[in-house]
Amino acid sequence: MQGTEILRGLDLVVNPGEVHAIMGPNGSGKSTLANTLLGNPEYEITSGTILFKGEDVTEWATDVRAKAGMFLAFQYPEEIAGVPVIQFLRQALSARKGVDLSVLELRLSIMDWMKKLDMDPSFGDRYLNEGFSGGEKKRNEILQMAILEPEIAILDETDSGLDIDALRVVANGVRQVQDARPDLSVVVITHYQRILNELKPDVVHLLSGGRIVKSGGPELAELLESEGYESYR
Repeated sequence: MQGTEILRGLDLVVNPGEVHAIMGPNGSGKSTLANTLLGNPEYEITSGTILFKGEDVTEWATDVRAKAGMFLAFQYPEEIAGVPVIQFLRQALSARKGVDLSVLELRLSIMDWMKKLDMDPSFGDRYLNEGFSGGEKKRNEILQMAILEPEIAILDETDSGLDIDALRVVANGVRQVQDARPDLSVVVITHYQRILNELKPDVVHLLSGGRIVKSGGPELAELLESEGYESYR
């Protein structure tokens, strides 16, 4: 069965240390872009290439991309019953760094980040995302980003479902990760300007019909917030 073409000739360059925001209406291809960059096998690339640090990663498996330093924070993080957060992080970080870390080593390293993200220390022993509130799930994604130290982080609507207080905690966590690692590149996928007020992107792109139809500075996000997307469809 022939699939549906979603992204069409999209061209995006993100340099080290830059923050790019991608905005657009529902169905424009924002989450498809995020999933394609991380190699979700449900999506097929029919033409074009994905380059990461100058290397063609188009055919790389998701886990290989993650080990190389690509990270995706999900819009709807999965619940994994029976797997404590700290065990999940230990396995992921051990794979990323190529060393076998102990739970104790990891626990010591994540305590500081849990405090920054306003997370209870007992959080690490809970099963991954099971029974978590929306804000807890999103903070857990940022905790993973902090601990795994990727080279590029794609945040797929990390602000969705968050009240203003939770949004500020999450955005502050992202900023602190950036402060610790100035070369970290961040791609923020969002519908709303409010998280961009906190993260202050270098470039804002409007995605519509599977293409980037307009790029600009933070003022573009303000324009889209006030005028909507209708004139760009």
